[in-house]
Amino acid sequence: MIPDICCIGHITLDKIITPKLETYMPGGTAFYFAHALANLDHSRFRLITSVGPEEMDAAEAIKARGIDVEVIPSRRSVFFENKYGDNPNDRTQRVLAKADPFTADNLRHARARIFHLGTLLADDFPLDVLRLLSEKGIVSVDAQGYLREVRGEHVHAIDWTDKEEALRHIDILKANEKEMETITGSSDPREAARIISGWGCREVILTLGDHGSLIYADGVFHDIPAYPTPEVIDATGCGDTYMAGYLYSRSRGAGYVEAGKFAAAMCTIKLAHAGPFKGTEADIADVIDTFS
Repeated sequence: MIPDICCIGHITLDKIITPKLETYMPGGTAFYFAHALANLDHSRFRLITSVGPEEMDAAEAIKARGIDVEVIPSRRSVFFENKYGDNPNDRTQRVLAKADPFTADNLRHARARIFHLGTLLADDFPLDVLRLLSEKGIVSVDAQGYLREVRGEHVHAIDWTDKEEALRHIDILKANEKEMETITGSSDPREAARIISGWGCREVILTLGDHGSLIYADGVFHDIPAYPTPEVIDATGCGDTYMAGYLYSRSRGAGYVEAGKFAAAMCTIKLAHAGPFKGTEADIADVIDTFS
């Protein structure tokens, strides 16, 4: 059976520092995306991850939740320190270790209707991986990693090398406010979305923090609200949770607005708790119904 969605990305070791907590835990797109879908119908979901020996337990824990997991061994796992201020949209980051990048050779066997690439650092997914996967299915990418350059231990925002070539092979791109401006030079979400679309990406998703999100597809803009959260406990992995919800909903035939609202509601539930998304589809429906 070919999976509806295959998420590909590293599981990381994260040190998370917020005004309310300081803790160590697994992280990365692979971690947050897989745990989010583990709470939904994950019968047609597959995870391909790469970890060092020190984070193998995190992959096994995802398997224990019934997720189909393939592990590509790496010499090390990615080790991030994420520090948040009072505004959860503001994060400073250090990289204390890096994992081996994914290659076309170790992904040649991969099959799925939708591939979601959880980029963490600029060299995670080279161009030949994008070319390979675009021949197999729909390619969805979180832009964040392509815009991160590690100098020493510190992460610096950079423009995306080969972005125009890469976007010819990417069907769905997700970026936040800072990332869209880095990629396009525009701070206006609508203008930024048009520029990205003009490079070949047919579905552009821009997450705008408290202002919700914007989806641009088929030449039409769709404004998605951000549902209020009583208290923000942990924002780490919120973007990954959004994309898990969005692609899950789209893979089941939902339109852009319905999928965007589903994703936004998942983020609202996730923000109120430390760690990955812990809600259910009923909880998601309650959030949407409450604030409609």
